[in-house]
Amino acid sequence: MADIEMAAVSAAEPADAEGCFARGMIYSAGAGVAVDLIEAHKWFNIAAMRGHGDAARLRREIAEQMSDAEIGCAQRAARGWLKAH
Repeated sequence: MADIEMAAVSAAEPADAEGCFARGMIYSAGAGVAVDLIEAHKWFNIAAMRGHGDAARLRREIAEQMSDAEIGCAQRAARGWLKAH
């Protein structure tokens, strides 16, 4: 199962809110990858901007476990991804 999840992370980046939310879930739970709250926050942020209902709530929940510097890094990463896509 982990191989499938790793392949999903390696696949083309998601374009829709649901795909972005799913990527955030993978990184927040460490499903087949190392837990990475910065990446999770980034993907939840993008999903929230694209209208996913639960993304903003989960972004807030993981932000409680992050430093201000980590949150800033995640926000910059989200902005960078949005500019590139």
